Amino acid sequence: MMWNFNQFLHNIAIIDEAGHQSTYADLKNESEKLAKVFDRRCLVFNFCANQKGSLLGYLTLINHNIVPVMLETDLNKEFSSHLIATYKPDYLWVPQDVSNQFHYECVFSTWNYELLKTEFTNCYPLHEDLALLLTTSGSTGSPKLVRQSYQNILANTKSIVKYLELDEKERPITTLPMHYTYGLSILNTHLYVGASMILTEKTLMQKEFWQQFRDYQATSFGGVPYTYEMLDKLRFFRMELPHLRTMTQAGGKLSPELHKKFAEYALANNKRFFIMYGQTEATARMSYLPHEKALEKYGSMGIAIPDGEFSLIDEEGHLIHEAEIVGELIYKGENVTMGYAESGEDLIKEDLWKGILVTGDMARRDKDGFYYIVGRKKRFLKIFGSRINLDETERMIRATFSDLECACGGTDDKMSVFITDESKKNDVLKFLAEKTGLNPVAFKMMFLEQIPRNESGKILYTALEAYL
Repeated sequence: MMWNFNQFLHNIAIIDEAGHQSTYADLKNESEKLAKVFDRRCLVFNFCANQKGSLLGYLTLINHNIVPVMLETDLNKEFSSHLIATYKPDYLWVPQDVSNQFHYECVFSTWNYELLKTEFTNCYPLHEDLALLLTTSGSTGSPKLVRQSYQNILANTKSIVKYLELDEKERPITTLPMHYTYGLSILNTHLYVGASMILTEKTLMQKEFWQQFRDYQATSFGGVPYTYEMLDKLRFFRMELPHLRTMTQAGGKLSPELHKKFAEYALANNKRFFIMYGQTEATARMSYLPHEKALEKYGSMGIAIPDGEFSLIDEEGHLIHEAEIVGELIYKGENVTMGYAESGEDLIKEDLWKGILVTGDMARRDKDGFYYIVGRKKRFLKIFGSRINLDETERMIRATFSDLECACGGTDDKMSVFITDESKKNDVLKFLAEKTGLNPVAFKMMFLEQIPRNESGKILYTALEAYL
């Protein structure tokens, strides 16, 4: 059993948008009712929302040896049908207001969620260690899922609890979707210590979110880089949030400028700011920057989490021992998942990665042992013989032209630069030519009204490929 609610029965587990409170005893009682429906270990699709019914489903399935696939509620109908046909789940756990989209019988309902029985029954055998399936980051129609084990989840949960020093006094508010590995890890860790979750589907762009933040006395929140970009524009630093103690950031590299800005705010206001690094393939998180180092080491992703280990390798696969040499980042730890599934037949597969993850990220290590992400291994172009980092190019543009969004892609010898202000095309082009020393013909400037992003704020580079 992943979560033992017995030691926290009288604690408040959930505060919903309306302010209604549910204790761990309430959660346990409803969970036991739901669990009685299942007579065997099987596969269930959980269509997630930041609602207590969704959380109930997830906790019940994990705690009772049922394997959930965590999916977004408003998933493209064609894609959800494709996933159902590919993996043949025994049940769907869905919000009541969308259950009519699926023509299956409801066999149980509670907390505004329904359990629907599909026409499938144990179509594919499940590996005994398989606990959870999550879509890969930025997934757009791919049936590829990450296979997480019970040990993966428990090890990463314990590690995060340790370095964030979490206890039952915490009261985080949801800012990330439940089907996203980072958002899910916030739930895992806080429920593990008996804390209270504030569940809301409001976004930080809505005044109702901040009202709930104050009314329910939120102590922490997590965000991806885009979250912090928006907070900066929302004049977050002027807000009165007396109960806020901790801010965490993962899901991509925060610009050094914003990292420094939020670190300074935290230091001046007696709050903790943690930069972290992770991937779905490592359950959730692999590194953290201790909050007391947030300003001194701004721009860094920090050090490996407790019981984790980093190394760097060169293009020939040799270990890099020297400081300040860029190489591919390798991670070792119990939270490295079992590998991918691309079909139902893959659900019985053994652990293919054996605790070692080749991250695909390029990084350097300073003399003190702190790591800095340079960019994705595949996010480099060779233009007229020069190796250009697309992530760094985006960072430079954002730092200079703060009033526009941008994204970079392309092929060797031609970089495509997408911006959201057509009038700035020539200015950005001139800036890039000067900064890189490349001829302006190396850049193709393109205008988009909006840069495509997924709901966790990451740029959908695959969606930009149609314009290349």
